[in-house]
Amino acid sequence: MIRELTCIVCPKGCQLKVELEGKNILSVSGYTCKRGLAYAETECTAPMRTLTTTAPVEGGGVVPVKTDKPVPKELLFKCMEVVNSACVAKDAKLGDVVVENILDTGANIVTTRNVQL
Repeated sequence: MIRELTCIVCPKGCQLKVELEGKNILSVSGYTCKRGLAYAETECTAPMRTLTTTAPVEGGGVVPVKTDKPVPKELLFKCMEVVNSACVAKDAKLGDVVVENILDTGANIVTTRNVQL
């Protein structure tokens, strides 16, 4: 099977072709740097994503939050459940940790701006 991807690591947007046999990678072509090769391998074997969303603030409202490192793609909806049940302090500042080590991924959920009521 051939899987075609557009690399998202840098602005070049290399068109990648990954030859797979089941979940085994046989070859990768089209990349112009090692980061593109690593992206293709990860995307085909264990895709990761940075989660960006909003979290509820105590007393009302929401604040934008994100993971401080990518998490496994298959955990995004479970991560959202945890974030939706969290409560951010009304005096939270940019970069404050809202949820530490979400779902044992090693990633924290952090605020991306100060809470403004």
